[in-house]
Amino acid sequence: MANTRTKPQVPKSVGSCEHPAALIGALSPLYRTELGAAFLADAGAVLTALPAESANLVFTSPPYALHFKKEYGNVDKAEYVGWFLPFARQIHRVLKNDGSFVLNIGGSYNKGVPTRSIYQFKLLVALVEEVGFHLAQECFWYNPAKMPMPAEWVTVRRVRVKDSVEYLWWFSKTPHPKANNRNVLKPYSADMLRLNRRGVREAVRPSGHNIRSGFTDISSGGSIPSNVIEEQEAHSLLTLGNNAANDHYSRRCKGAGVKIHPARFPAALPEFFIKLLTDETDVVYDPFAGSNTTGAVAERLRRRWLASEIVEEYLAASRFRFDEDAQANGSGRTDAGSKARQDQLRIWTE
Repeated sequence: MANTRTKPQVPKSVGSCEHPAALIGALSPLYRTELGAAFLADAGAVLTALPAESANLVFTSPPYALHFKKEYGNVDKAEYVGWFLPFARQIHRVLKNDGSFVLNIGGSYNKGVPTRSIYQFKLLVALVEEVGFHLAQECFWYNPAKMPMPAEWVTVRRVRVKDSVEYLWWFSKTPHPKANNRNVLKPYSADMLRLNRRGVREAVRPSGHNIRSGFTDISSGGSIPSNVIEEQEAHSLLTLGNNAANDHYSRRCKGAGVKIHPARFPAALPEFFIKLLTDETDVVYDPFAGSNTTGAVAERLRRRWLASEIVEEYLAASRFRFDEDAQANGSGRTDAGSKARQDQLRIWTE
């Protein structure tokens, strides 16, 4: 069946800012929202079409170099750096001078032996030394829901432990990208509140750190988060279980009979960095969008956004993330409007 795509009427600008779809005039988006546009296109094509210094944040999780091939495609470890660098050079070009590039990437084992590949560290070095990025900070996503893989080494022979951490590398074009950790403060711990009430004795620790009376001050409104991101403190830290099988997006995909993207990251990941590194109406782009979690979070936070994905079924289904009726409903019930949207998704993906 031929694709039938109806373009919704959307404003040409967002407040005093241009709609981000206008940045890519040569390409037509699969769908648009008030603040963003999703393109069924290779990331390289969209990056090439974007003007220089047009994005404030690029946040993405490309396919990892895993030993086992995934249905959404992944590159061999030996080829990974060479495959990714052309994208990286374009990302560097399209970022504003005070912009940031956040890369979520996981590790993998070498074939046939219980040793780890270092492909992601080779990529890290190349991004800094060959492309010219600065490594602003390395962050870590603790995902307790990760499967204990490879099974041979973890659950069968029992010679390795479960891997529950993925890297989030924050790169910038200059040593001083735009950032404000006041936007991601977390609640003070019970210990900090207790110290504030009691006060603390001034001292110099064996490490050389000078503890002064202001150490227990809580007037800033929250505690500065660490670089390990966990869901229990979703505004700040990266324990984020990635096993939401019955969330809004998953229910809508099941109801429409379309495939759920198999490698989704939780919304709190892009939320943390969008809050930390951007302001309202800034432009956020995810080159490997998958089910477009980044775009949906950016829309909710009133950032303009762009997304690109090469698998039409995944990108078409990502429209469910913007289904306000479904999000407000929360029960999974299907009204006439959402039924019509499900029918449209079937047309797009047949």
